[in-house]
Amino acid sequence: MKSSLAITSVAILMMAFAIACTDNRVYDRYAHTPVNGWEKNDTLVFNLQRMAVAGEYASELGLRITNDYPFMGLTLIVEQTVYPSHRQYVDTLNCKLMDVKGNSIGVGLSYHQYAFPIATLSLHAADSIVVKVRHDMKREILPGISDIGYQLRRH
Repeated sequence: MKSSLAITSVAILMMAFAIACTDNRVYDRYAHTPVNGWEKNDTLVFNLQRMAVAGEYASELGLRITNDYPFMGLTLIVEQTVYPSHRQYVDTLNCKLMDVKGNSIGVGLSYHQYAFPIATLSLHAADSIVVKVRHDMKREILPGISDIGYQLRRH
């Protein structure tokens, strides 16, 4: 009995290490916004250091909202500028947050978390990226948005 428990424990640990070692995440940060209102002219900025390895990278936007968010969707403008080449990628994300009945499609109870793919970037070694995120909603101040995140993974 004890040996089967030990074998099972070792197998679970090995799987956890294997999963952790295959995570190609090179950047994963969140920026906090005032929950009482994210103003339209408040741009969130993420500064990514130089890439160690050239390759294809997938970018993703993370979003955390509270039940105070009043809309079923959110439109975000994401500007990714690659240096030193100054290549700029501008994407408009139309983020669907609720189903037709008004229920959150995110993960969580009082805070709901979402992930939206942005683009695939072809980067060279020593490239760095500056990411700017702002909302493009008609309402100037959006309540209920807690955090905006940016994640970059190597393919």
